[in-house]
Amino acid sequence: MLRYYIRARDAVTNLRADKDGVVSFEYIIVAFCIVAAVAAVFSATGSTGIQGALNTALGTVVSTFTAAVP
Repeated sequence: MLRYYIRARDAVTNLRADKDGVVSFEYIIVAFCIVAAVAAVFSATGSTGIQGALNTALGTVVSTFTAAVP
């Protein structure tokens, strides 16, 4: 049992001294912010956000296409 305690204590000590873990944690925070921003943009309903712009543009393309093709 003492052997596992020593291994756990050494792992925690190494984790505290390791600076690479901090950098990867910062990348995780940045990635989460990007994902949250993209989700907020695409989840907008109605005429707002990217979804509304895409619906409007596709509707215009389809109506122009059907008017041009007899």
